[in-house]
Amino acid sequence: MEKHPIKIFSGTATEYLTRKIVKYLGVELGGSSVTQFSDGEFEPRFDVSVRGCDVYIVQSTFSPADNLLELLLMVDAAKRASAWQVTAVIPYFGFARQDRKDKSRVSIGAKLMANLLTAAGVGRVITMDLHAGQIQGFFDVPVDHLYASSIFVPYLRNLQIPDLLIAAPDMGGTKRAKSYAKFLDADIAICHKTRTQVNVVDSMEIIGDVAHKNVIIVDDMIDTAGTIVMAANLVMEKGAKSVRALSTHAVCSGEAFKRIEESAIQELIITDTIFHAKVPSKITILSCAEFLADCIKKVYENTSISSNFIMI
Repeated sequence: MEKHPIKIFSGTATEYLTRKIVKYLGVELGGSSVTQFSDGEFEPRFDVSVRGCDVYIVQSTFSPADNLLELLLMVDAAKRASAWQVTAVIPYFGFARQDRKDKSRVSIGAKLMANLLTAAGVGRVITMDLHAGQIQGFFDVPVDHLYASSIFVPYLRNLQIPDLLIAAPDMGGTKRAKSYAKFLDADIAICHKTRTQVNVVDSMEIIGDVAHKNVIIVDDMIDTAGTIVMAANLVMEKGAKSVRALSTHAVCSGEAFKRIEESAIQELIITDTIFHAKVPSKITILSCAEFLADCIKKVYENTSISSNFIMI
């Protein structure tokens, strides 16, 4: 059966990453533009034909509102222009923290976002390190949920850190920490935190012995950096030899970079799912472009992507 031509486009928030992806794939970045109106309304447009094409639109949804809306409009435009199929490549999926009703009278925002993307015409979603894995089930289309451990684990192995211990910054990250510990043959500890309001950690305790260990705290995202910094400082107080941290999505809002720079963290390892023009010297950025490009290629060629998963 003849393949549909592949065309890859970028939302305005993720062009820096999409250009790397198309370079690995050996294809050209599809031309698109956005018309801005004086009242804040905007209108994305494809500058080339997508009729009968297998279209991939790359866009992280941070800051979530405008970038998500732009992605929805681009998907709708592609479907109305007779694209054969539209795949949304969402390196960072915003609103993922709203995966359940954890208090009265709140929205399940992640489910609403899934509904909107499906209604717009998305035929498939490729994303990385969802804040809650069950969000895959919110979609009625195939979801390829990739793990940045495929990027982080080889880097950490190359560091050849002795007396290694993997720590979870909260109870929710225990499964992730156990997976990293398994692949790195390391011990594990868990930080238990309590908070009374969003983005504010009141107290934290460590479950496990971190004394005389080189600790790596693993997390899926860093927002204000309050949790990761408190955890790092605490493990050093408990006798750790050093502390590093890694996070797939560096949201890093507010004073996050300042907190990281002033903390006990020796190195923070992140990916480029979210763009930052300038980062502190402590931060190492590993690109996810080649990883995403390989997944796109395998999806397009209808081959298995199971080899792309280190952590399952």
